[in-house]
Amino acid sequence: MNTMTIREQLCKQINNLPDDIVEQIADFTLFIMARRKIAPSYVDWSSHQWQDFILGQFFREDDDVEYSLEDAKEIYNP
Repeated sequence: MNTMTIREQLCKQINNLPDDIVEQIADFTLFIMARRKIAPSYVDWSSHQWQDFILGQFFREDDDVEYSLEDAKEIYNP
């Protein structure tokens, strides 16, 4: 199994878990990163940044539909 497949499967599994378990996974990830001296990119996020992240995850769709600028122009007519 290649690394990308493992990452994709892990993401799918994490997305289906309750929030308290996701928090435990995040804590464990921080522990592993600290042990390997890898600086986390999200530790210093403000509460506003966390809210944006959570909302982005909540409204995220896992479909592969892509929209063009022309599609947006059709929908948004000032």
